[in-house]
Amino acid sequence: MNMYIERIGQGPDLVLLHGWGLNGAVWQEIVPLLQPYYRLHLVDLPGFGYSRDVIMPDSRLATWSETVLAELPARFDLLGWSMGGLIALRMALDHPSRINRLILTGSSPCFLQQDNWPGIHPDVLSGFNCALQQNPRKTIERFLAIQSMGSESVKEDVKRLKSWLQQRPDAAPAALSTGLALLSSVDLRTELSQLRCPVLGIYGRQDSLVPAAAVGPIEKLISGSRSVVFAQAAHAPFISHPQQFSEALRQFLEQNEIQRD
Repeated sequence: MNMYIERIGQGPDLVLLHGWGLNGAVWQEIVPLLQPYYRLHLVDLPGFGYSRDVIMPDSRLATWSETVLAELPARFDLLGWSMGGLIALRMALDHPSRINRLILTGSSPCFLQQDNWPGIHPDVLSGFNCALQQNPRKTIERFLAIQSMGSESVKEDVKRLKSWLQQRPDAAPAALSTGLALLSSVDLRTELSQLRCPVLGIYGRQDSLVPAAAVGPIEKLISGSRSVVFAQAAHAPFISHPQQFSEALRQFLEQNEIQRD
């Protein structure tokens, strides 16, 4: 079974990878702002949304990357949010000739808090994993609430996230467990110096999952990258600040034009 990918708009190919627990419907706020300029590929990652029945042979990040990449254009720009950012980084590292430019939002090469590295406390992730076994839907809704905490439009953000989540089939339990394992275990920090494409990070200063304190260290690890931090946004700035987010993305792509064959 092939993954579900919704394709909208015209222009250069821009692939969007959603985060844990969600699906491709999460991009609805920015689709109308971007589709006049780009051909958008809104991916439902394996096990999520309409790709719920896509079975992964194993749980390695590289397998997720290769599975998604097999159904994408020859060359494209790539936007990854949260867990989707990990998959996007793996793609860009393993297939530099395929990725023109990379945009990461609410994402980190290492989500887990460690010595001298800001991130999610291990107890939080382990707590989600335990709760997931008891009540997957309630656990996801709690995760959505944490993502929006600190946003100036927190109630509306959570409402929209829940609405988009319900538009498509529930995620497969195995995919949810695997996704949490990726967030807990993946650490790409030592590989970031190998990135060869232009990179933009878009963050929210109120983000409790990828703290603002991580932005500087991430920039240092990715040579030549730059970051935009929205003061009143949390984990999903493309939902709380769609206009500003889209403008930052378009400006980055325009300033880093790729010579096309």
